[in-house]
Amino acid sequence: MLPIIFRKNYIYTVRHGDTLYSIAQRFNSSTEVIERANHLFDPVTDHGLIFPGDVLVVPNLLETGKVSYVVKSGDTMSSITSRFSTFSDLVAGINNQENHNFISPDQQLIVSAYIYQIQSGDTLSAISHKFGIPLLNISKANQGRPGYQEDVIWPEFHLILPLPTSRNIVVWNPLPGTKVVNGQRIEGLARAFEANVLHQLRDTNGVIVSNERFTTADEGAPEYGNFTSILPFDRTPSSNTGELWVYTRSAKDGSIQDLVKTKVYF
Repeated sequence: MLPIIFRKNYIYTVRHGDTLYSIAQRFNSSTEVIERANHLFDPVTDHGLIFPGDVLVVPNLLETGKVSYVVKSGDTMSSITSRFSTFSDLVAGINNQENHNFISPDQQLIVSAYIYQIQSGDTLSAISHKFGIPLLNISKANQGRPGYQEDVIWPEFHLILPLPTSRNIVVWNPLPGTKVVNGQRIEGLARAFEANVLHQLRDTNGVIVSNERFTTADEGAPEYGNFTSILPFDRTPSSNTGELWVYTRSAKDGSIQDLVKTKVYF
């Protein structure tokens, strides 16, 4: 089982007057958990010391759920979506926000990311390969975090991993780097013509393990709708890794559009 954190997490930028205790109280966390998640220890910093501008991952101890980014003064939707290597339209759609140019400090935006807890022996390059996420995207998502360094990573540190997306599709389940099985459930959000979302599963040898099938989102374009589906295996995988493809097809010529590829294991 990969050490992926399914607890609700917030990405919060420290402001003047904040203390670890006040942040913990605000997000139903604890100072000890925040310290471990961000490695607020020597040699990164004096124990528990934080500064304005530090970006922290704050785990909620009471809830599970998706990652939320807490908007800070000066943020724009463009700057936030650049951090997570995604698109303003998509983040606005995830949050049911009609005007994606209007955001305000302290607003909580669900973002296309998840949290991985560093294990002993991990390296960033190995994590990048394991999850199929470019190292540059990982670095952008973790910029400004006091415990994040590309050459040294700390066990128990909570690393932000941006999800692969297109402008119109995000896949919440399965997450990159996880194991899929016959009958695997798929969940996501899509903006699709007539709400039609397609998927297939391939192994790294090109064998189509699960044939192309379609499902229907609960809203059609121009809205973003939630979709769910099941992945039956039509063939036995010939390798231990593969890709889940989720996409739409052009009404004009049938070509694949909005393709999102998620690296998975068998």
